[in-house]
Amino acid sequence: MQLLRGLYQVGGDLNGITWNGVDAGFEDGNSYAISTPGGIVMIDCGNGDTLPQIFDNMRYWGLEPDAIRACFLTHPHWDHAGAACLLQARGATLYAHRNTADAVRAGDERCCGFLYHKTFTPCPVDVPLDDGQQVSVCGITIEAMHLPGHSQGCTAYFFTHEGKRVAACGDVIGTLLCGDFGWSGSIDFDKKIYTESLRRFARVDTDIMLAGHGLCYFHQPRRRVEQALNSALIQWR
Repeated sequence: MQLLRGLYQVGGDLNGITWNGVDAGFEDGNSYAISTPGGIVMIDCGNGDTLPQIFDNMRYWGLEPDAIRACFLTHPHWDHAGAACLLQARGATLYAHRNTADAVRAGDERCCGFLYHKTFTPCPVDVPLDDGQQVSVCGITIEAMHLPGHSQGCTAYFFTHEGKRVAACGDVIGTLLCGDFGWSGSIDFDKKIYTESLRRFARVDTDIMLAGHGLCYFHQPRRRVEQALNSALIQWR
């Protein structure tokens, strides 16, 4: 699904872009592809089982999977990062916050394979990132904002595309179909830390927010973050 010229959602089963045995489910997180003259940059990569579907979706839009140069992981859960090892084997460079990098390298319960009755295949992240760090990949400057709570490695990525300021937030913000927050069953879920992350995120203006599941936000995404913060302050104090 094309979101902007050169920006595509290529995976995600909640709105039917991929399918992994559950209709409108949470088995496969949203994955995105940014097309540049220097190659393709992905944000999250799905659970691994759906990677052939993701590649088919890319080819429909004229994107060649062999051109994938990098993948930025928003957090280590299987539905978002299960395909990381497969992309790395194809030559893609993996980027993630240090906490997520540690979890992906270990492949332990922080990756939540148990939720899906799957085994997470571990792999080393090539470029561990710190909060606020900027990296340039395929001509795009991408900034990491560490927003722990849903998991302790949760990270939003900011970049500018087609004159729009874009935030890819993973599961920091929940889909409107299922509450304000990411799943609370993570082994490292923390309400207090999550609330502080939402306070920080709610200070940031963007034009578009790429969600971890379901539909993206094209109108004042900050309002959605503020809504989630308000819910956290009411429910978690």
